Amino acid sequence: MNFRTNIAALAVAGTAAALSGTAAFLLPAAAGASTATHTLKFTSVQQATVRFSKTVGASQDKDVKNGTLIGYDMLRFVFNPKTNTASIGVALDTKDGFLYGVLRESGSAVTHGKVTGGTGKYAGATGTITARSNDAATRTAVTITYHT
Repeated sequence: MNFRTNIAALAVAGTAAALSGTAAFLLPAAAGASTATHTLKFTSVQQATVRFSKTVGASQDKDVKNGTLIGYDMLRFVFNPKTNTASIGVALDTKDGFLYGVLRESGSAVTHGKVTGGTGKYAGATGTITARSNDAATRTAVTITYHT
């Protein structure tokens, strides 16, 4: 079973039998008036998953826009059976550098989180990420709005 499908089941059922996730992030602090705002929109296509334990797993995705590969992302899922929630760390790798973020699994097709920084063009970035997963949880439409 893939991680993206299983994490929603874990969040709803409260069981740590499997692990999965959907990419996305929460609202950041407001950017200053002189801050530039940028938006990235792409589709994250799941390539591989691994379950390290009943509560920890990872997923690697390729990221495409208009049929062109723009990068890759790695997701690390940690499920807390006491709170019935999953936290997800994300690293997006593109030609412009790494963009980092964290999110909380929502148990629905849409997940929200926040941008926490990056390297290269993304150094000091803050912002939001919203991701909407398909029914099979193999493709995710991602929108990242960030400020530098």
